[in-house]
Amino acid sequence: MLAANHTTDGEQIDYDLHGLIGIRLINPSPLDAAAVARQLGPLRNRLSREPDIIIRFVHQLEISSPMRLIGLNDAGFADDAFFVLRSRHKAKAKVKVAFDQIGKQCEVVCESGLPSIPLLIPIVNLTALSKGAIPLHASAFTYDGTGVVVTGWSKGGKTETLLAFMANGAQYIGDEWVILTADGLHMYGIPEPIRVWDWHLEHLPQFRRLIRYSDRFRLQAIRLCQALYQRIPNTSRTGFGPATILRRAMLQLQRQLYVDIAPHRLFGEGACSLHGKPEKIFFAISHDSDEVIVSQTDPLEISRRMVHSLSYELTDFLAYYLMFRFAFPSRANDLIDNAARYQSDILSKALAGKDTYTVYHPYPVPLRQLYAAVRPFCSAQFSSEELVSSQIQAAEAESKTQEVSKGHWA
Repeated sequence: MLAANHTTDGEQIDYDLHGLIGIRLINPSPLDAAAVARQLGPLRNRLSREPDIIIRFVHQLEISSPMRLIGLNDAGFADDAFFVLRSRHKAKAKVKVAFDQIGKQCEVVCESGLPSIPLLIPIVNLTALSKGAIPLHASAFTYDGTGVVVTGWSKGGKTETLLAFMANGAQYIGDEWVILTADGLHMYGIPEPIRVWDWHLEHLPQFRRLIRYSDRFRLQAIRLCQALYQRIPNTSRTGFGPATILRRAMLQLQRQLYVDIAPHRLFGEGACSLHGKPEKIFFAISHDSDEVIVSQTDPLEISRRMVHSLSYELTDFLAYYLMFRFAFPSRANDLIDNAARYQSDILSKALAGKDTYTVYHPYPVPLRQLYAAVRPFCSAQFSSEELVSSQIQAAEAESKTQEVSKGHWA
């Protein structure tokens, strides 16, 4: 559901997230609008109903009384308002958030010019939860007519599975967050930028050419620095002083071997449907073996595990909510306080009766091997013979992990 861009007199922008959640930006600057677009993707559309979330941008927030600080300038509060004072990567910010209104019509007031809106995705996810839908930390796609969800703990292999199948003709639905309806009939994606690591591109060279030249140059420069570092004798890499600084610099560079790229740029507009029917559910988790193993799993087990993963994803948000409660002890939010219980109830309903599997894999996982192991389970009809065949194909793919992929895989 890629909706046309819309602004009203240059002062208002609406987002309609699949008819579930309405978001209205009021008085955004072009930079503010771009920051929200990076977080929510191309889902702008005029709302024919009242928004669930209002984000109001101001030049300077007015404070009715002296601000008291919580932590090391993490948050603050006046007599009648709570302020988040940190943005992405601990950058300074000033954003007024009424945590007790989240799940109702919630207004967030931001000073203009932030690179991203703090806590926006958790607020969106909790708003979806208030409407009886479950935002799942997952990737999702449609492959050969079958809707597939891949969920698990952070860094568990969700994006890797998505990329492997997108290289073989799948339709993109979502990465990072996928919203499931409680009846299990629909899933919707929030098209945030996808974080693609350099090692992903080694397996998927067809995607490298779609990355901006500046990003390709940066990745190449980091790899060159790493190659030069490897040529330094081991005795010179240890010790104190310059050697310590050099090691730390190389670790920092290693953490920057990725690009964030919009799904429609990576896969093409025609391959981004953002909506599907969840039919096959895969719980991805890494293990200390070179094999990729797929086994059938009880849906209830996946539901129970994922509730804890979802709680973990709310860690930063909950820290601010506890600061809010410290500032205003009487202003509780039942939705936030009981989020895990609501998530458990909705998720168990959404996954009931689904074909559910666990995927055990090494990490980093060879994407050819991952695709070969998971692909047979994505068909509408699945037999024990196909299970044996998939394990044989995965073993064969494992022996070819050093071979660079060219074009689509067989």
